[in-house]
Amino acid sequence: MSLFRRRLAPYLLVLPGGVWLLLFFAIPMITMLSLSLQQGDIVSGYRFTGHWQTYLDSVEAYHTQLVRSLVYGAIASLAMAVLAFPVAYWIAFHGGKRKPTYLFLILLPFFVSFVLRTISWRQILTDEGPVLHPLRELGLVSASFHLIGTPFAVIAGLVYNFLPFMVLPIYVALERIDPRVVEAARDLYAGPATAFRRVIFPLALPGVFAGVLLTFVPASSDYVNSSVLGSSDTTMIGQVIQAQYLQNSDYPTASALSFVLMAVLLIGIFAYARLLGTEDVMKVAAR
Repeated sequence: MSLFRRRLAPYLLVLPGGVWLLLFFAIPMITMLSLSLQQGDIVSGYRFTGHWQTYLDSVEAYHTQLVRSLVYGAIASLAMAVLAFPVAYWIAFHGGKRKPTYLFLILLPFFVSFVLRTISWRQILTDEGPVLHPLRELGLVSASFHLIGTPFAVIAGLVYNFLPFMVLPIYVALERIDPRVVEAARDLYAGPATAFRRVIFPLALPGVFAGVLLTFVPASSDYVNSSVLGSSDTTMIGQVIQAQYLQNSDYPTASALSFVLMAVLLIGIFAYARLLGTEDVMKVAAR
């Protein structure tokens, strides 16, 4: 009996997670796949017909928004990496005993609703906000210059809302670096720039890799920032999916676009992992 329990124990431990994935991932994904292959309307109802043409029609109709979303997500992820690395580096190597405090301050905005943070960012970037109003008073920008409704505002909102997801993985990777490795590089007459380029940055690559994964996917599929901060010229694919689901009740098109977006993001992630060399990154992390 004890041997049977030992063999059964691993499966019992996995069971709660498996049930959770089944209920909230597998079943919704299968349902959405079925919806994407249905035809009909909200009045007469939808029925499964295996209509794959919906995928081609949705991509043809909304390829501009899809490409724009990927571009915005890539730019935002790159900007977050550039901003997050110095912050994570300073906390890891110079934070001292106050590291938990600094990390808490980075996470503090997450105690406020995502939508409220985005609306607050809109107030900052509005024409009478603390950014543009002083510049106009000083005559540095013209009265026709606006930030709200531009790609800059949308990307800035993405960077602001998802920046902690880039800082934390990079910080964890930098925190794991043995200070003696950096000291050894300096003993070998490596300057600060050379030590950073040859030692610190390669060892921090696992954090950069994880940070990009954690930011690129939600940034590319986001619709709140583009809705609040953007205009009709900055519409992202998430807005289209949201509108098709909740406003137009066109469930097949919305489901098809969701799967197309997921497929494109997966291809992009695999290409990114291949380009960066995931195995090499994991070897660096193991060291």
